[in-house]
Amino acid sequence: MPKHDTPLLDQLESGPWPSFVSDLKRQAKTKDECWDILGQVELSYKDKITHWKHGGIVGVFGYGGGVIGRYSDVPKKFPGVAHFHTVRVNQPSSKFYSTKALRGLCELWERRGSGMTNLHGSTGDLVLLGTTTDQLEEIFWELTHNLGMDLGGSGGNLRTPSCCLSGARCEWACYSTQAACHNITNTYQDELHRPAFPYKFKIKFSGCPNDCVAAIARSDLAVIGTWRDDIRINQDAVQGYVAGDFKPEGGAHGQRDWGKFNINTEVINLCPTGCMSMDGKNLVIDNSNCTRCMHCINVLPRALRPGTQKGATLLIGAKAPILEGAQIATMIYPFIPMTGEFDELKAVVEKCWDWWMEEGKNRERIGETIQRVGLPTFLKIMEVEPIPQHVREPRSNPYVFWRSEEVPGGFERDVKEFRARHAM
Repeated sequence: MPKHDTPLLDQLESGPWPSFVSDLKRQAKTKDECWDILGQVELSYKDKITHWKHGGIVGVFGYGGGVIGRYSDVPKKFPGVAHFHTVRVNQPSSKFYSTKALRGLCELWERRGSGMTNLHGSTGDLVLLGTTTDQLEEIFWELTHNLGMDLGGSGGNLRTPSCCLSGARCEWACYSTQAACHNITNTYQDELHRPAFPYKFKIKFSGCPNDCVAAIARSDLAVIGTWRDDIRINQDAVQGYVAGDFKPEGGAHGQRDWGKFNINTEVINLCPTGCMSMDGKNLVIDNSNCTRCMHCINVLPRALRPGTQKGATLLIGAKAPILEGAQIATMIYPFIPMTGEFDELKAVVEKCWDWWMEEGKNRERIGETIQRVGLPTFLKIMEVEPIPQHVREPRSNPYVFWRSEEVPGGFERDVKEFRARHAM
């Protein structure tokens, strides 16, 4: 296959950072179709439009998701990418792979695809980039039978759930994200592989409020670990930080130079709710006003730890821009337990889906549906009592509308008064 002139792409190799162009050129030495990928991308840069054709459904037997059809709109010019499908592979919880599994995936993709992979995109899945239609069933068979892996989600369905490292590497985890992610993935296989939703639905699990998988910004349901009792305080360790005996942030490599540590400047004055103070030598926390932001715990890890009554906060409705622009998830459930078979979580998930599948418009994420109908309506459907954290800003509309059931005898009384005033 002939090489293509790529002056625009070549510029991407001139900077100090690694370039996908260099990787593709190296791969093209053994996979001719990679030359055509470079040629088509160069043409897209020149024309300022994509040359991947819209439409074209392709998949494997029995699955509606997992394979994303890719077709070139200039196939005669770049025959190597006339069809160049993407396969999503369901990653293990926390992305813990064995070297045997990774070698098996690479060998399979070198043999039946372009050899290009993406580990890992924002979707969470391991992505295999570029193969032909006639290879799909063979890839699926080998993936499931030889490697013990499954396809991920694509289309209007449950996307592949993903999670942080949790207790495997992190001392702050408030529940096992691996157990929750694995359980939810296995429970909702049908929703993952057979699209039936108005649009995509992502569930991401973070073990603590540090939210290392950014669930609050990019998942329809963010399950973020938290605690509902008091932060544990070691007052001797607090004094160690004040005296300079301990380095803040656990002395993490690459941390900023704190200079002389000042607990007021670096911790107390930065508390978003102002719930911290010093009483003599003791640190005092008004836990009723704590929002579990984790800043104080991150800075003073020897002195502060999460409480012992652990579970998760559920936030719903985050997404990246499509219809209404980006939005952060809204906290709906302040605390649910995360034990056993995660029945409390599943009840919320299924209640969300039942409503959204009835009310959601095509290609409308659940957050956009909530935005359209209003948060009060959604809270009522989910049978959640409103709390102050659900209020974005004070009400500016001077009119208040009451439901009849909120005023004892209200509707019947109004009818009687109306009839009395208008009696003939």
